[in-house]
Amino acid sequence: MIHRYQASGGSKKLLNIECNFEPTCSEYTKQCIIKYGAIKGWRLGLSRIKRCNQPDLCQKIYDEVP
Repeated sequence: MIHRYQASGGSKKLLNIECNFEPTCSEYTKQCIIKYGAIKGWRLGLSRIKRCNQPDLCQKIYDEVP
């Protein structure tokens, strides 16, 4: 599901906004799922997506997987 979202252009193409974070929220979620498993990975990913709420931020925020 995440791979399909990324392949389709992600938030830049689908929502006309760019992610505030590096790595992007979808990549962060994917890395969390790989590292922690589906349940904890999704939980961490959703928490990150909730923090991604400044669409016009000029500078990216670097936030790596814990």
